[in-house]
Formats: sequence, structure tokens, C-alpha cells
Amino acid sequence: MIIGIPKEVKNNENRVGMDPIGVGALVDAGHEVIIESKAGVNSSFSDEDYAKYGGNILDHADDVWEKADMIMKVKEPQHTEFSKMREGQILFTYFHLANEKEVAQALIDRGVTAVAYETIEDRNGNLPLLEPMSEVAGRMTVQIGAQYLEKINGGKGILLGGVPGTKRGQITIIGGGTVGYNAARMGLGLGAHVNVLEVNPDRRRFIQSVFGTQVQTLTSNPVTIAESVRDSDLVIGSVLLSGGKTPKLVTIDMIKSMEKGSVLVDPAIDQGGNFEGFDQATSHDHPIIERYGVLYYGVSNMPGSVPNTATQALAGNTVEYAALIAKHGLHDAIKQLPGLKKGVNIYKGKCTNEAVAGALDFEYTPLEEVEA
Repeated sequence: MIIGIPKEVKNNENRVGMDPIGVGALVDAGHEVIIESKAGVNSSFSDEDYAKYGGNILDHADDVWEKADMIMKVKEPQHTEFSKMREGQILFTYFHLANEKEVAQALIDRGVTAVAYETIEDRNGNLPLLEPMSEVAGRMTVQIGAQYLEKINGGKGILLGGVPGTKRGQITIIGGGTVGYNAARMGLGLGAHVNVLEVNPDRRRFIQSVFGTQVQTLTSNPVTIAESVRDSDLVIGSVLLSGGKTPKLVTIDMIKSMEKGSVLVDPAIDQGGNFEGFDQATSHDHPIIERYGVLYYGVSNMPGSVPNTATQALAGNTVEYAALIAKHGLHDAIKQLPGLKKGVNIYKGKCTNEAVAGALDFEYTPLEEVEA
């Protein structure tokens, strides 16, 4: 199979679909890997690095898209890439289609096979290709929140960890999954008070077992969310539904109850976000919206600002799946890894993921029916 790695074109998306070591693994498995020139430069990978591992460098993105049987990316295709997609081509990337109706329609219209990193499940029902970026994003949320709490950036002018003789800042994390867990780690590292609100009792117990009494875990419901948000300097929304729209758990009234200059960070914005009143993602060029007296950060590709770390973390997980698809084809690969089926969001012009179809109000067609 010919696997193509184009340069990302989304605003300040500095990651790349595969690192040189991963390219080497795919080449060693007998596949041809073509890479757009300078695709990896913002992740600190040169064309020479890729060539050393057997990658073929092409000068133009059009050539990569035209020749590749499978395209590996990081983020959903942008408008300028729609015309490059072709019928039957596999596109393997993060899509988050629940909040990207136009992208989903383009995939359907072009007859692309869209395999989404974020909805693939392993044998235990976990999301192995979402996990690495959730780890990165979770740790970044607290760094970003601390930055925008600084007065020079429009915040209330506090240090989350405080110093002797002053109060520590308070962080509320809604959702105790991978993002929330990693945000809690960072918050504790800075010395802040950290609350984690989670609906799953097993997950609450896990977080408590790891962090002990350093973190306060609470059952997530409208009452505990309202009380915690009101008293917090930084609120992180990290509740995600696989494939579906995220719930708006923090209401406008809750946001208005916060002190002026408080900060909201919304890593769930990819699929709609957790904060009422904020529906559109921001960008690295314009990361902040000031509304209701608070600062809202909703950049949909947060890990794009730490591309070297993020690309290596992503590639280390995706290469196994890419190699399986390339060797056996998608259908036989699904037989070996049944959870891969959940990743097939669009196939032959049909929406084949039930959660995505529900979020977009598209007709859902099971994959087996399309294949029949």
C-alpha cells in the first residue's frame, strides 16, 4: 500500500501524521511511504530524517494526495483539501465529526473512507488513539490556564500555587478521564487546590487512590458543578462522549458567578465543548474570547503547539493500526481488531458510526449493510 503524509494546513497545526521512526516501521513492513516536503519541519523532523528511514519526499501536497491509497494526518481535512480527496481513499486522522458537519458532508460527497483515531476502541473498550493526545492536552490545560490568569494576559492576576502567606488558586476539573487525570497531576504539581468532578464512582475511586487527599473528588451533578465553578479561578471542561456531541455542563449563570478574570479552558471543544455560550473553537492566532467577565480558551488543536512531543506520542500509537490496515486492507484488519470498526465513521457515502450520525442528524447505516 502507498501511505501518504501531507503537511497539515490547519491554523498553527505543527504536528505531522507520522514521525520518521514510524515511517521506517511501515517501510520495513513492505509499504511505500510518501511525505510532502517539509511536512515534519515544525515537529523538528527534516526531509532528510524521513529519507533516512526510507520515506520518499514529494514536493507538492497534490502529488501526495493523488498517489496515496491511505492518507495519514493529524486533524480533519480543511476546505483547501476537500478537492484533493478521492473516492475509495482511506483517510486516517482525528475527525471529531460531531462538530464538523461540513467536513462530514465533504467526506460523504467525495466517497472517502474516513477512519477516525478518536473512535477506535481496543479490546477493553478504551480509546487507544485518543489517549496520547488526551494526555498532552490534559497537561497543557493547566499550563494555559496559569498563563491566562496572569494580569498581563487579562486574568485576575494570581499564581495558582501561591507563595507562603497567600492563598493558593483553585482549579475545578469536570470529568475524570484521561484529560482530567492529567490536568489534576499538573494542577497538583503547581501547588493549587484541585477539585475533580466525575460521574463514574470507579473513576472517582481511582483518582482518589492515586492522589489521596491532595485532590477533592466530587460526584458530578448540576449542584456540585455550580458550587465548584463559582469558587474556582480556573475551570477545565474535559467531558467527552465518543463520537457524539459533548454536553454543556457549565451554564452561563454558573460562568457569571465566577470572579472577573477567571479562566475557562475547553479541551472538549473539538466535539462541541462543555461550556454554554461558547460553541465555536478559537485558534492559536486568536486563542481567547472574553465573555461574561471571564477568559475562555477553546483552541481545538491544543497539542499543535507542542508538536515534537505530540507527534511522537501520536505516532507511537497509530503506527500499529496503520500497518495492520496497510497489510490486510481495512475489512480484514477489522476482523483482527474488531474495535477498529468503531473508527470507520464514513464509508462509501454513508455515515457508519451511530454516535456521529446522531450528533449530525445524518442517517446511520451499519458498516455491514454498506459492505453487503
